[in-house]
Amino acid sequence: MRRRLLADHEPRPVTVTRPHGGSHAFLTCDHASNRVPKALGTLGLGEHEMERHIAWDIGAAAVSRELSGLLNATLVEQNYSRLVIDCNRPHDHDTLIPGTSEATEIPGNHALGEADRQQRADEIFHPYHDAITQMLDARASRPTAYVAIHSFTPVYLERRRPWHIGVLYGQDPRMADPMLAHFDSHEAVTVGDNEPYRIDHKDFGIPVHGEARGIPHVLVEIRQDLIATPAGQSAWARHLLEPLSAALDAVFTDD
Repeated sequence: MRRRLLADHEPRPVTVTRPHGGSHAFLTCDHASNRVPKALGTLGLGEHEMERHIAWDIGAAAVSRELSGLLNATLVEQNYSRLVIDCNRPHDHDTLIPGTSEATEIPGNHALGEADRQQRADEIFHPYHDAITQMLDARASRPTAYVAIHSFTPVYLERRRPWHIGVLYGQDPRMADPMLAHFDSHEAVTVGDNEPYRIDHKDFGIPVHGEARGIPHVLVEIRQDLIATPAGQSAWARHLLEPLSAALDAVFTDD
């Protein structure tokens, strides 16, 4: 019998905060943690590498938790590193379990058998997304907007990124448009309209939980140097409160 990936004493793959939150916003944080199951050791990486963006979205979990409190919104977090399995990637994408991230080799992900890959999906990826699916199903009769919180590096492969925050969306800009309008009225904030990323075939959360359901959605990216400290995390949660609230009011004004 195959040994389980996650031992009994290790955290479960998903944490839910405010499951009965009254806000229309439903928050997720796909890359909340840089934790690796003990059965996988360090994936062949040093401590320094595991503190980098390749392992998690630095600051995103703390911003999400504070924003959850400010909005009284449900928050679902994923508790293991994106290097173990990336919960914002489809199953057929080559970075679901990356052999290389940015320019860094991930030795523990090389030469994995199909059973090893499936075990990571069964014990981490599916429980996380199953929890989101079940909670969205349970609130299908109430107005809901899916809001994914991420963070991005100030520099990527030697290219400097000027944006403080990015507002990402696909074919449905219902949440994004009022948020972009709000940020455009504040000259101190440089906002990326579908920057530094775009929602496309490599994404999982927004396409599956937002687009496929037909519910309003948005993915927020915050630059990591701005939320690397508790003070910055708290400040940016507050910065997000007004534009998110304005977007929710705009989308659900008739409800």
